[in-house]
Amino acid sequence: MRSPQNVLGSLSSKACNSNYQYQRLYRNLYNPDFYLLAYQRIQAKQGNMTAGTDGKTVDGMGTKRINALIARLKNYSYQPAPARRTYIPKANGKKRPLGIPSFDDKLVQEVVRMILESIYEPTFLNTSHGFRPKRSCHTALQYVQKNFTGVKWFVEGDIKGCFDHVDHHVLVNILRRRIQDEHFIGLIWKFLKAGYMEDWVYHNTYSGTPQGSIISPLLANIYLNELDMFVAQYAETFRQGEKRRINPAYKKPLDQRRGKQEWLKRNESKITQEQKAAVMEQIKAIDQYLRETPYGDPMDDTYKRLVYVRYADDFLIGVIGSKDDARQVKADVGTFIQEQLHLELSQEKTLITHGNDFAHFLSFDITTSTEQNSTRTKGGYTKRSYTGRVKLYVPKEKWVKRLLAYGALKIHYDKANGNKEIWEPVRRPGLLRLDDLEILNQYNAEVRGLYNYYRIAHNATVLNSFLYVMKFSMYKTFAGKYRVSMRKIIRKYTRDKEFVVVYQGKTGEKSVAFYHQGMRRDTHIDARDPDLIGRANENRNYTSLVQRLQNGQCEWCGATDVEIEIHHVRKLKDLSGKVEWERHMIARKRKTLALCHDCHVKLHAGKLD
Repeated sequence: MRSPQNVLGSLSSKACNSNYQYQRLYRNLYNPDFYLLAYQRIQAKQGNMTAGTDGKTVDGMGTKRINALIARLKNYSYQPAPARRTYIPKANGKKRPLGIPSFDDKLVQEVVRMILESIYEPTFLNTSHGFRPKRSCHTALQYVQKNFTGVKWFVEGDIKGCFDHVDHHVLVNILRRRIQDEHFIGLIWKFLKAGYMEDWVYHNTYSGTPQGSIISPLLANIYLNELDMFVAQYAETFRQGEKRRINPAYKKPLDQRRGKQEWLKRNESKITQEQKAAVMEQIKAIDQYLRETPYGDPMDDTYKRLVYVRYADDFLIGVIGSKDDARQVKADVGTFIQEQLHLELSQEKTLITHGNDFAHFLSFDITTSTEQNSTRTKGGYTKRSYTGRVKLYVPKEKWVKRLLAYGALKIHYDKANGNKEIWEPVRRPGLLRLDDLEILNQYNAEVRGLYNYYRIAHNATVLNSFLYVMKFSMYKTFAGKYRVSMRKIIRKYTRDKEFVVVYQGKTGEKSVAFYHQGMRRDTHIDARDPDLIGRANENRNYTSLVQRLQNGQCEWCGATDVEIEIHHVRKLKDLSGKVEWERHMIARKRKTLALCHDCHVKLHAGKLD
């Protein structure tokens, strides 16, 4: 069989030909190498150790399990298990539903996702940034900064319950435009209709993409790409004029300035120095006025532009035009979403905001600058550099809510001084039982996580207040753990003016310091996978794991030419090291162990040693 890379490359090469119809895609699901590649890509995620409704996890993965899956797909008896429904807390106190699929279903979905991504990723527009390779919230915000210069109105778009209300029939009809393989389409139907189990009660899914499913983000992008295409065409029809008319408020003083300059040139030899100085002063005053006045007529109704960006189900539209134009754009986009996609705009979240006010997108405040600062061009002329440029700001409520959610801050109100807020960093009881290094790493991860997201903001330095509260909360947490004063904790752990935890590593004494790099603005964007913070394992090469699976040699008893089952653990630190196989995994720093079936059964029975 062809290698997965060659197949995916071939699919991708034909994607930009809009007339090309893909056929016989389902047969790729018979290729074991596709499943090994899928296993290599998804096996490291901790959620794979959480069982679905079939009770299975990633543990025990082997070629026998893959071949059984392929056999069910060949005779069309494969049926995805219902996802196990659970709930995770949201920042606003509510709970978000999450589906936990079976790992076997995840494996098939990853193969389907790779095939669909090869077909559709080359056709997606640059305005789409959610759940795509080398794109992220940061690239979406960078796109706003580059392309929304001078917008007069923002339309903040939010689709109500988008992922829960995707119309299955509309989605499948979109897929059928490019894919002429009913077996492959039928498999996607099965995933859409798999349903979920909650409190041991089965629930059908009549709409929406499967919660927690690997293919859901891509299916949502395929669905919402229709919106991207519509807005791109709409922007072309909305566009008017090649350039703005000159602003009457700018033209008249400009003519006066030119007249005075000509008068000086003609009468330079006839006038006194005092007369010349007076005219020069008038010219200087006109120059100052011109620097504060837009050259183009901001009320020019013959010049219109529309720009757009989307991240998942949130989108932002910039309108150069009147407020009535912005209202019409909102209405037309809402009509398309309702009539063509069978979705609905959230009226309370879809707002029209003036360009000089703050619009909200991806947890940033966005506005256009009114600064009049000037720079000198190569030709020696002065030019306004910032007027109309987009600026990004960290909303105060975001980092304050984060502190309150962590339990690192308490806010009191001083009634004697008009309910003035008094902030108090506090210890976190939930961390007291952790060891010193775990406490420090927890604080460092939380500080870096917030900073990494908001570091591109123009006011990123306000996060120093967040850092200050986190630092003193950490001091108080250590003090609470050891029941001593904060002063003694600072004295004990400070080295070279930094708070440091020292621990014993294999090669000797090591140390970790509390974050001290500051909160300055940093506009560098990591194009690899910037939305995934703190998941270093994603970037490792796991080819050796597949080789270990295929080698057919048990890493415990040494048996060769046997069916291998990979034993997985969630975290290495969960292993106590009391038994030999645990010490074996700890020594190799591996969360996996390649075992024959007999050894794997003995391990779970507690009889391997």
